[in-house]
Amino acid sequence: QVQVQESGGGLVQAGASLRLSCTASGDTSDRRTMAYFRQAPGKEREFLAGVPWMNRNIYYNDSVKGRFFIGKNTGTNTIELQMDSLRPEDTAVYYCAVERRLYGMGSSDPGEFEFWGRGTQVTVSA
Repeated sequence: QVQVQESGGGLVQAGASLRLSCTASGDTSDRRTMAYFRQAPGKEREFLAGVPWMNRNIYYNDSVKGRFFIGKNTGTNTIELQMDSLRPEDTAVYYCAVERRLYGMGSSDPGEFEFWGRGTQVTVSA
């Protein structure tokens, strides 16, 4: 079983930055892709960025590329999502997730992720 623990989030003004952090623990957690998604009210869950288990070939949703940056500390199996130049449309609940498959190359499909954090609210005011 894999446990997912998130931190970060909050209320900021447009143009500000925030950093989210997520640690996955449990057997095999370090052999799975970790990723961030978000979900705004009335919208589908949206993939943002992911880090494959080998910590190479990081991948992003084009909608946030250049503003959001993801990195991984392999020693602690923690990923961080640095979000810059935040906009009101970035307001959502942000989720960290761990892929079901071992040794995968990474996916952006939320259906491929089995283990989820509780989510953290990010609110960006105009």
